[in-house]
Amino acid sequence: MQTAVREQGAEPCVVAVMRGVPCVGVSEVELQALAEYPAPTKVAMHNLGVACGMRLTGGTTVGATAYLAHRAGVSVMATGGIGGVHRDRADVSGDLPVLARTPILVVCSGAKVILDLPATREWLETHGVPIVGYRTDELPGFYTVHTGLRVDAVAHDVDALVAIWQAHQPLGTALLVAQPPPETDAIPRAEMDAMLQQALAECAQAGVVGHATTPWLLQRIAQLSDGRTVRVNLSLLEANARLAAAIASACVNT
Repeated sequence: MQTAVREQGAEPCVVAVMRGVPCVGVSEVELQALAEYPAPTKVAMHNLGVACGMRLTGGTTVGATAYLAHRAGVSVMATGGIGGVHRDRADVSGDLPVLARTPILVVCSGAKVILDLPATREWLETHGVPIVGYRTDELPGFYTVHTGLRVDAVAHDVDALVAIWQAHQPLGTALLVAQPPPETDAIPRAEMDAMLQQALAECAQAGVVGHATTPWLLQRIAQLSDGRTVRVNLSLLEANARLAAAIASACVNT
């Protein structure tokens, strides 16, 4: 991702919490240490202060990343998939409220496919977070290109995205730029749905609940797909980083 950003003339800025210090930009040594850290903390908005106070180390969620990046003056970020409304409707990701109150452009490939995508789409609309499809009129489903959910607008080039962002930024909410996963790696929707339904059934049978559900499901889907979902994840991360960097460079030159 960092190489893709630099190739577009931008500077990568990895966000993390290192020994209790929120970092917007970490060194290669720190990034390697984070990758090899034995028990990293998942740092979200609800435990950001706790992580700092207890001098913990960990990666940041989309919400915490957006918050810290915005505080540091960064206006464009890239990720894989955002959090959203869970299928039982009892849990809503902490990413969503942050996006509803933080003016930052987020390049992603939709919400994670294990979520309730129509409910997530509706939540974002209700709270003033528009979705612009980059060369697509559908909200991607992370591992898959098609979900049947429409975006608010379609942009076919970076200049159009910059114009939309500049008009939207004063409104005070995030702008989601949704880019489908690369078609060479994307999984067909029907195949993805079948694996997801099997994983959901097995998850319920295993009694997995709460915060353990998402990592359990993602790991099981990776197993069912013989690692294809991992390959999709890596390729869309690189593609999203490249697009985010192109947008950031264009913003500076506008």
